[in-house]
Amino acid sequence: MKPTDYAVLSRIARELKAARTVERKRSLKAIVAIESFCDEHDIGLDDYRRGATLRFDRHLLGAIDTTLQELGHRPIDATTSGRSTREQAAHGFDEDKANRAAPRQARVLVSAPASATPAWLATTPREIRDLDWRDLSLDVFDALVQVENLDSFYELDGAQGELGEVDAPLVVYRGDTHYRQGFDALAAAWGERFHDQRVHLYLGDFDAAGIAIALGSGASHLLLPSLATLADKASGLHQPAEQMRHQAALRRYREGLSAAHPLRDYLTLILDQQRGLRQQWFAGPLEAVALH
Repeated sequence: MKPTDYAVLSRIARELKAARTVERKRSLKAIVAIESFCDEHDIGLDDYRRGATLRFDRHLLGAIDTTLQELGHRPIDATTSGRSTREQAAHGFDEDKANRAAPRQARVLVSAPASATPAWLATTPREIRDLDWRDLSLDVFDALVQVENLDSFYELDGAQGELGEVDAPLVVYRGDTHYRQGFDALAAAWGERFHDQRVHLYLGDFDAAGIAIALGSGASHLLLPSLATLADKASGLHQPAEQMRHQAALRRYREGLSAAHPLRDYLTLILDQQRGLRQQWFAGPLEAVALH
């Protein structure tokens, strides 16, 4: 039976919780398939066919459900949504490509200190891994570091002080569609577990779009060079005109910050001086600047 047929049976099952019988037109494609299934497996429909309609009650639905499970198919009230193909098979489900978990749905790209270097690989201080974020032990990290640019992610050596005052950062790449969904789920899990107890640091371009992304991702802080370094190196070339669309929202956000909030001085470079600095041009130890 196809996923669309299951969807029709599931809706009928929900309707039968509030009614003794439910009717469907026999001309509907799914109902044609359900009738064919019943005839093939000797589920009598003589009492349920009413001219151009097919009447369902709990007895008929129960007979269909029992037959499906006896044949090794999933029950009517089960769901394939969010399950991988292997999980669907393990639960006796027919593969439902429309609802299965995408192969990369929970994948993230992380950078961590190298624990051991295989003989075929040159010595490297860090190792990059593509993994399922649900396999991570989040408690061993004192900060989540979100990196927006892939080239910067690969070049990051994570030396003490480079990422601010953190000892065991979880460094994760976010910036493309392949890893976005996995990262967003990881960031949500991080926030739910630690709330404000452990920081979520954003490392990306210092420009209007970058700050907008950081705010939208749930980050608690920006990782930036010192204000003096930014004031010296920030350039109008790194704050392109197409980013003007982000500035109105950032101006409103700045208005809500206290007069003494440290982010205000950084926003002055972007909003008042129209200057920014791409992440690849960051230099020196980075500092954590609160977003909220």
